Amino acid sequence: MNNIFLHENSINKESRIKLLNQKPYIIWLTGLSASGKSTLANALEVELYKKGFKTYLLDGDNLRDGLNNDLGFSKKDREENIRRVAHLSQILLDAGLIVITAFISPYKKDRKYARSLVKEDEFIEVFVDTPLEICEKRDPKGLYKKARAGKIKDFTGIDSAYEKPDNAEIIIKNENIEKSLYKIINFLEK
Repeated sequence: MNNIFLHENSINKESRIKLLNQKPYIIWLTGLSASGKSTLANALEVELYKKGFKTYLLDGDNLRDGLNNDLGFSKKDREENIRRVAHLSQILLDAGLIVITAFISPYKKDRKYARSLVKEDEFIEVFVDTPLEICEKRDPKGLYKKARAGKIKDFTGIDSAYEKPDNAEIIIKNENIEKSLYKIINFLEK
């Protein structure tokens, strides 16, 4: 790493913020598989888009299909997945965008790392606190069923831990999409 010299760009984050006329944020949705993160993230992006905001949505499965397709689901690979997502989110935030992420991101230290890359008021953690039994009932991809049958190892919530956030800015608990959106947008407006 001794031969890396960061280049100072002429156009900086403040210039982009002024051009886009919006405050950039990382809205980091975390929770178990099938908790509703992706559905909520998509609805949030649509709502912000309607209001004229410039956004970008990063979703776990979509990034694992491309940028992170070399990673598995071991603890080490999960950590690397979130490290990459955190840096990509930081780059998009620097571009002046509102970045919405939907990742299980099971470990507190990884979410803390993502938060550390930006200013404190630019990172909003949203804990989609859906109980395991509800996630298992939903199971749209059949992953819980496979995990319970031993066909998927290290599955979060079954044989791999999910560390709940201690101080999420927003907690979504058994709320419909409309109420969840209201909660997040109300927070952003304040």
